[in-house]
Amino acid sequence: MSLRSSYPVGRSSVVSTLPTPTAVRPMPPGRVAAPLGLRLLGAAVCFLLALGLTGVLFVWTYPGQWVDGLLLPRAERGGGYEQQTDLVEPAKAVLATFGDPFLLAALLGGLLLVGLLGRRLLAGVVGAALVVGAVLVSGAAKSALPRPDLAIQSSTTHNSFPSGHVAVAAALLLAYMLVLPGWARRWLALPGTAGVSVIGAATMIAGWHRFSDVLGGVLLSATLFCLAAAALAARPGGTALRSPDRLDGGGVAGRLAEGAVGLVVLVWASMAVAPDLAASVRRGPLLAIVAALGLTMLVVGAAVFLVRSADFAAAARPPTHPPGARSARRTTGTLASAPPDMTHTDIGD
Repeated sequence: MSLRSSYPVGRSSVVSTLPTPTAVRPMPPGRVAAPLGLRLLGAAVCFLLALGLTGVLFVWTYPGQWVDGLLLPRAERGGGYEQQTDLVEPAKAVLATFGDPFLLAALLGGLLLVGLLGRRLLAGVVGAALVVGAVLVSGAAKSALPRPDLAIQSSTTHNSFPSGHVAVAAALLLAYMLVLPGWARRWLALPGTAGVSVIGAATMIAGWHRFSDVLGGVLLSATLFCLAAAALAARPGGTALRSPDRLDGGGVAGRLAEGAVGLVVLVWASMAVAPDLAASVRRGPLLAIVAALGLTMLVVGAAVFLVRSADFAAAARPPTHPPGARSARRTTGTLASAPPDMTHTDIGD
């Protein structure tokens, strides 16, 4: 006598107890963010176009040279661009200090040290190459680009576009953005922008560079920064702080509000540090200094905003699976691969 059970105990019963995976709804095409590397390359192209447009407008056109001469007129004595103010000697002292090779070597060494401690040594090396590239490109551009004589009284044919001092200062600031974590970049952006603006103002007060040279130096460094960040983002093992990374309207509005507040703070700090700045500098150079400050903050803020979701630290090693998880995976696979004909079991007498 044999009894046949009516309870299925084979594959169908085991598989039915397993949780069924839920369908993943695809993200709408309109909300898919472009890869970080492509966005950085696009930003590099935009900065490069802005750099070229600035050079063409201010170096090779009559209105551009006239505006440069209006903002920073030539001195009445000597024929140079050194401004008639008590801040000339402090400006020269700032430029001499920043141009000290030992100080630049210390800043580059600190960049590599921060990268090493934060597992971002590759980013530190790329940042150092960014600074060296700013030096080489700015020097080559000043030597190769001609400045035509357009018969403007307040202009000379000596080309100083772009400023090497400003390009190096901005490149150092942006290089540190590569080795710092995302939360620390915003804390460095404001004082770093102030430092770059001080260097730019010093070059104009001392008569070393025009307003367009300062703007060109900042745009050059921003272009090289985007290229360097794109190269780091393209390497395998890159990580993101937030996913997905979207350019939502609230975020952009918040960054613009932060930039406006930061600009007011920097202008107020400048007036507090040098209370006689407005009184000792003529209206043209003062307008050029304030405009250079605002444009520098805009460019640096845009660069920091582009990499807000990226962390250029080295990828951590993947965790090893514990033996229990591996055995559970094997058990699940064994149950799922049972023969399809085991739907009933015979019980003998």
